[in-house]
Amino acid sequence: MTSLSGKKCLVTGAGSGLGRSMARLAAARGADLVLTDIDAGGLAETASALRDRGATVLLAEPADVVDQAAVSRLAERVHAEVGSLDLVMNVAGVSAWGTVDRLEHRHWRRMVDVNLMGPVHVIEAFVPSMIEAGRGGHLVNVSSAAGLFGLPWHAAYSASKFGLRGVSEVLRFDLRRHRIVVSLVCPGGMDTPLVRSVEIVGVDRDAPRTRRVIELFRRRAISPDKAAQAIIRGIERDKYLIFTSKDVRLLHLAQRYVPVVYTLIMRGLNVAMTRYLDPPKKDARA
Repeated sequence: MTSLSGKKCLVTGAGSGLGRSMARLAAARGADLVLTDIDAGGLAETASALRDRGATVLLAEPADVVDQAAVSRLAERVHAEVGSLDLVMNVAGVSAWGTVDRLEHRHWRRMVDVNLMGPVHVIEAFVPSMIEAGRGGHLVNVSSAAGLFGLPWHAAYSASKFGLRGVSEVLRFDLRRHRIVVSLVCPGGMDTPLVRSVEIVGVDRDAPRTRRVIELFRRRAISPDKAAQAIIRGIERDKYLIFTSKDVRLLHLAQRYVPVVYTLIMRGLNVAMTRYLDPPKKDARA
């Protein structure tokens, strides 16, 4: 069992959404926090609110996880002022959806840079010192349901999240001899600021039809706080695969044990999403 009490814990993406909720709950479990986010303002708000609650925030330093040099500088400061960490939580991420004929190279590049190489930069910068310290520890990588399933219009996003899943699967065994546990988080729908900013390539987000889809998603999505509770509970139990909602868990079981059902579900989702978000345009000559 992993106890967070008195552990030095890094949370990326702590300026809002799931990262902020993870930081808040880790603090409630007694963790000493190192926080980072590309959004300096949001990060400052998180750190200030936590300190007002009596939490120990050892350091709150803005950094862009895409920038390997910036992550290295952050690690140098952390190791100089705080020492090696006990928990590393890769939460920061971005999203974009679109069919392959509409996605541009910049969408693919952005997904891989932030969602895959960002966590890799953090792992490079912080995990070796955890190994050297010899105290064991815990690495948490937040992937997605799109890191498990062939969700419609998620090719670029899934490229990054499946990649992070692969990294985690290897490190799960590589780090075992150092007593460093690895957890892979695969959340389903969450109502975070990402929902309101996600780019759906080739679709007008302000169109009534699109707004209805987004609102339906938000009503069915869970809150970041509820997701954080499931994640922290999984960390404390040393789980490798952590789900935040029952629907993802059930679909994962179908994928593994009843693949024909999984295939039918994915085909149905693709048809439904395409028909609703991208219906055929009427012939102007008609």
